[in-house]
Amino acid sequence: MTSPPTGEDAGPRPHGPGGPPAAARDLPHDPPGGARVTPPSTPQDAPAPGPARRAARLLPGLVVGAVTLALPAVLDDSALTVYIFLGLAAMVTVGVSLLMGYAGQVSLGQGAFYAVGGYTAGILAVRGGPPIAGLLAAPVVAAAFAVVVGVPLLRLRGHHLAFATLAMQLIVLSLAGRLAITGGDIGLQAIPPFGWGSFELTGAVGYAYLTWGGVALVMLVTRNVIVSRPGRALRALATSETAAASSGVPVGRYKLVVFALSAAFAGLAGGIYAYYTGYVAPSSFPVLLSIEYIVMAVVGGLGTVWGAVVGAAAITLLVQALNLIGTAPGMPSYAPSVLSYAVYAVVLITVVLFLPRGLFPAAVARLRRAPRP
Repeated sequence: MTSPPTGEDAGPRPHGPGGPPAAARDLPHDPPGGARVTPPSTPQDAPAPGPARRAARLLPGLVVGAVTLALPAVLDDSALTVYIFLGLAAMVTVGVSLLMGYAGQVSLGQGAFYAVGGYTAGILAVRGGPPIAGLLAAPVVAAAFAVVVGVPLLRLRGHHLAFATLAMQLIVLSLAGRLAITGGDIGLQAIPPFGWGSFELTGAVGYAYLTWGGVALVMLVTRNVIVSRPGRALRALATSETAAASSGVPVGRYKLVVFALSAAFAGLAGGIYAYYTGYVAPSSFPVLLSIEYIVMAVVGGLGTVWGAVVGAAAITLLVQALNLIGTAPGMPSYAPSVLSYAVYAVVLITVVLFLPRGLFPAAVARLRRAPRP
């Protein structure tokens, strides 16, 4: 798993108190106040770090990787289920953070791509296809679907795009509930477990390693995109589409590519979900799921790889605690959903007011300011 970024590696800062992203230094524009802002230096401008600094940057990632590998061996079945769903949420949230933090697009339809990936893997599995083919096809089909719907949808901006992607998810769920190939409202049942050759994953421990292997892959791909030349162009795009276009950035194409990439991440998570649960139905992908991913990305820190994982962990554990409270004896049947919506609102308002850059960037900034012995 990649090491957690520090300094400028923490990704672009969204509009607001966090300031403009680093790559905005190449763009001929001024902030609304009229005063020219001197952008911070980029990793390319700084001298190459020495061996000690490189080791210090790698150490936290190695510790997190070791803990991630050790947890499935010590968690019980109930905790393992939460651990797996946390990893699936992290996969989708990394894509949401990339889409919102770099392309500046708000999508309320990531649950639709999650569903497309799950149904793709499930349909291939129940029809006798090899599970590995279903898992590989899940992100590909989700990305292809994103390209098809993204061409018209990405002409919209702001809340228009958000509502359009929300409508897309509602349409996908409606079609899934009516088509025979998807099992209708009953869904696809008895999906064979994942495996290759004569080997099959039959326990939660195996799915935990598969899930977090997928998280590591998604984080690695995202990290490579961020530090590449297109990643620098995406930082400019997040600052100002007009300025980026005037600098030669193909705005429409880059927005579509990031939209498809985030959909592929969601599709991969959906494929693993289908094999793990052995069942997918329209009720498996509620609209609330897409809202959860937005909340996770904002809470963790938009435009940061590790922030998406931190946000997914924080919200997943919070949801589990709320479910325990909502299902306690004496609580009404609607308590879990009401608590979820209420807490999402409170968490979002709190983070936007007091931690506008998110938990992870705020923690990194605090550690950098801490006095050293």
